[in-house]
Amino acid sequence: QVQLVESGGGLVQPGGSLRLSCAASGSIRSINSMGWYRQAPGKQRELVARITSGGTTNYADSVKGRFTISRDNAENTVYLQMNNLKPEDTAVYYCKAVLTRVGTIYAYSYWGQGTQVTVSS
Repeated sequence: QVQLVESGGGLVQPGGSLRLSCAASGSIRSINSMGWYRQAPGKQRELVARITSGGTTNYADSVKGRFTISRDNAENTVYLQMNNLKPEDTAVYYCKAVLTRVGTIYAYSYWGQGTQVTVSS
């Protein structure tokens, strides 16, 4: 079984910062990529940032220059440093990992339970 546990969400004022963490645990053979998605009320879930096992990153245009994704491969953990937060960043943020479980050769996607980020004065 695989679990993704997120932490770090909360309420912050515009211009503030938050750091999200997501730790993957369980019978993991290898992790191809990890990333963060978000879903605001009434909107579709969208990619925020993603990082591969080799360190290649990509970001949504709306967060470039403000958010930074990083990864600790040894700890199977991904981080999202969010600076200069705006009200439009308010959403539930979900962690996603594409990984291969021990004893298999196929990679599947796994999701965390989500963490609320609210940017408001």
